[in-house]
Amino acid sequence: MNLYLLLFHFGLVMGDRNMLPNRTTIVHLFEWKWTDIADECERFLAPKGFGGVQISPPSENLIINLNGQRTWYERYQVMSYKLTTRSGSRAEFRNMTRRCNKVGVRIYADVVVNHMTGSQANNKGTGGSTANFDKYDYPGVPYNASHFHHPYCIISNYNNATEVRNCQLLGLKDLNQTEEYVRNKIVRYFNKLIKLGVAGFRVDAAKHMWPNDLREIYKRLYNLNPAFGFAADARPYIYQEVIYYGNEPIRSEEYTPLGDVTEFRVGSELKNVFRGQNAMKWLVNWGPQWNLAPSETALVFIDNHDTQRSDDVLTYKEARAYKAAIAFMLAHPYGNPRVMSSYFFTDSNQGPPADDNENIVSPSINDDDTCGNGWVCEHRWRQIYQMVAFRNAVEKAPIQNWWDNGNKQIAFGRGGRGFIVINGDVTDLNQTLQTGLPEGLYCDIITGKNLGVECTGRKISVGSDGRAYFFISKDAEDMHLAIHVGPESRIN
Repeated sequence: MNLYLLLFHFGLVMGDRNMLPNRTTIVHLFEWKWTDIADECERFLAPKGFGGVQISPPSENLIINLNGQRTWYERYQVMSYKLTTRSGSRAEFRNMTRRCNKVGVRIYADVVVNHMTGSQANNKGTGGSTANFDKYDYPGVPYNASHFHHPYCIISNYNNATEVRNCQLLGLKDLNQTEEYVRNKIVRYFNKLIKLGVAGFRVDAAKHMWPNDLREIYKRLYNLNPAFGFAADARPYIYQEVIYYGNEPIRSEEYTPLGDVTEFRVGSELKNVFRGQNAMKWLVNWGPQWNLAPSETALVFIDNHDTQRSDDVLTYKEARAYKAAIAFMLAHPYGNPRVMSSYFFTDSNQGPPADDNENIVSPSINDDDTCGNGWVCEHRWRQIYQMVAFRNAVEKAPIQNWWDNGNKQIAFGRGGRGFIVINGDVTDLNQTLQTGLPEGLYCDIITGKNLGVECTGRKISVGSDGRAYFFISKDAEDMHLAIHVGPESRIN
């Protein structure tokens, strides 16, 4: 037996995020190809201090063509656990994990194991597998009708926990993870990805699976593969999609003993604040006092691939408020952050940019670091990647020197390492504030970059007493500015 297999681990202790020191943030490169992700790790993500990438589901999916174009949600309709999708092949997947891990950027796979497909006119998958939907027959795994929950039912009552977990989500055929055969197939799939170099998993639709079933699956996972630079005893990082907005019987606390959970209320609450519907001053106690999950188990985000297709959260389509909400999220110590990177869409079903042969097209890179070819690439917006550097610089320092004007202007520091000011009000912000930062000159990382001796944006002078003058017009392009002690901001 080789050394790697000797590392098989039967305990349930899940790993931390397995990031390099002083890296903190995951970016979701939604629908990117594996080769493009590898390139992005080397040319941008590692140099800018990103800690990891959430990738789209790598398992073979059903091909869904709607009104002449492929959909985004086909990636969540599983045909088999073969590693063949529009994002690339198994070989390209391994090349991506090798190259990204080499530069210190971790890969977290979005895994779909609650269900298989719905019933479609087409029955062909991206890897050539076929299925008989009426008979619940998926020979690519293989699964048959005995591996799904019976009796067949569609979720109609989210106040019934048994129905939520045993019935079909939107008609997607619901696997029975209590079946030992199903567990073994899922474990084998997860472990295949671990051997290929992933650092962890985003578990799709975890809310729709019984916690005890997930516990049995997780405890059979291998340690991470040391051939990709992980410690021999490193455990996979697991964060689970548990959608909870309140007043439902299934709560995140059922899943936090198993791994982190996605905190959807971050996006919904901050939407109200940064659209101006709630006063920013109330953010003084942001975190669990807002009935959010505990900070240490919360995966926090403003939008994701699901929610950005509704009006319930801020997205790239409301850029000014969106950038400020992300800045607040990254400046505040609550939770483990993930930022979205998407493509332009006008139809909520619309898949990624593609050529006439339905192949995903690569993002082009402009001279100002932004993207083209139909890709938004929010993670390449200066106002976002500079705040990733801010979070890395402040590390786990506590909030200090909170200030607000009693309404929609706020400012706070992070333990003498960083300071952010936000003006969401209808009047100018014009204040001298205690930053707690060392004396010196700083570049505002929102309006520009640090060139070493000069700033392309605004320059902020912090005095020997830690105080500095700040002005943000009510009509400014961005409603916030930020400075920190890292090389991206401090001049001297």
